[in-house]
Amino acid sequence: MSTSTEQKPLLGKCRITSTLVVETGLHIGGGGENLDIGGLDKPVIRDPLTQYPYLPGSSIKGKLRSILERLLNKPLNRTGGSDTWRYESDDLADGFTEIEGQFIPYKGARTCQISRVFGSTGGSQFWMSIPIAICEGLFEDKNLTRTIHNQNCTKISRGRNAPARLIIRDCHLQPDSAEKLKQVDTGLFMTEWKFENGIDRVTAAANPRQVERVPAGSKFQFELIYTVEDAAQAIEDLQNIAIALAILEDDALGGHGSRGYGKVRFQNFEFSYRSLEQYRQITSTPAGTSSLQQFAPIANTQALLDNFGSLREYIEGRLLPGNES
Repeated sequence: MSTSTEQKPLLGKCRITSTLVVETGLHIGGGGENLDIGGLDKPVIRDPLTQYPYLPGSSIKGKLRSILERLLNKPLNRTGGSDTWRYESDDLADGFTEIEGQFIPYKGARTCQISRVFGSTGGSQFWMSIPIAICEGLFEDKNLTRTIHNQNCTKISRGRNAPARLIIRDCHLQPDSAEKLKQVDTGLFMTEWKFENGIDRVTAAANPRQVERVPAGSKFQFELIYTVEDAAQAIEDLQNIAIALAILEDDALGGHGSRGYGKVRFQNFEFSYRSLEQYRQITSTPAGTSSLQQFAPIANTQALLDNFGSLREYIEGRLLPGNES
């Protein structure tokens, strides 16, 4: 029987770093408090201490999740507000989301390729096969039952959350890029204005707006951490993340992508893995040495995909029993 008191396993941590290069002006909004006459309609988000623009990890993570939902053709079973929908696992185990009389199957977060990587919030008022509900300790005699897709199911009032395995850090400007942006003379600190006009199709009246953008050529330090909980799933998860990064390069990051904003590319990937045993040995490691196992640098996203076979061997060599050190 599965209970909420079970501790999630930890085999180790995979770390991938890269340089994120902005190829067209990029806008991720910061929501300015004041709107001055002649001022910006849409400012970018900035570090409150340095006032440098940065890219929030949450924005990149949300974009990668959206990409993978489409890549894996996941059904939309959870409202996202403002008439939008997204996919999420209602529980750790498989079941059916009920939406306006329809029953949409979802994969449990233990095995779902989306939810085990990005995390999920348990749903409410969903259905699960009775044998699975009994095994998971979720079945109650008072619960409603019905047949769904030829399965005897019971209604569950509240599902269990699944923490994300993937962490994406906020991306801060690389020092050399920050120094270059300080020299940019646009009337804004380290960014540029983008003046646009919305034209009324009937009256031809102009609706001018000013959008602040991070200029093309800016370089940010990108870092993600993947927590290895299941050796068999780690390869598939990391491969899906690599594919999502490649698709992101052919898509856009931030707002107004259809108008040319937000083209990015990744370069100079560095990959490392530290097992749980290596973490335990940190205090006994001689000063000046590191137990962090490095993989040869990879030039760009295409090379990352082309060489994933070698990366797979590297990962498997450190996740298989007896190869922890």
